[in-house]
Amino acid sequence: QVQLVESGGGLVQPGGSLRVSCAASGNTFNIGVMGWYRQAPGKQRELVATIAKFAETTYSDSVKGRFTISINNARNIIFLQMNSLKPEDTALYYCNAKQSGRPDSWGQGTQVTVSS
Repeated sequence: QVQLVESGGGLVQPGGSLRVSCAASGNTFNIGVMGWYRQAPGKQRELVATIAKFAETTYSDSVKGRFTISINNARNIIFLQMNSLKPEDTALYYCNAKQSGRPDSWGQGTQVTVSS
């Protein structure tokens, strides 16, 4: 099992920037893909961005061009740099890790609030 711990959320004004991090520990050797999901109140959890072991990335259309996902493989940490934040980006952001043949691992979430 993989343990995931997110950090870096907070309150930011519209148009501002924020970076969240996720540190993976435990049986990390066969993680294939890591990513960020988010869930706003009253809405379903949705994919934000993913990054594969060799840095292939995907983004949802709603964040493409504003958010950047990156990985430090040596330290098993992923980052999500969020720029040009909008109020609709407000959500609880969850880190996710996928391993072949195992259930997904999830972090506890970090709150991102975009408000003036």
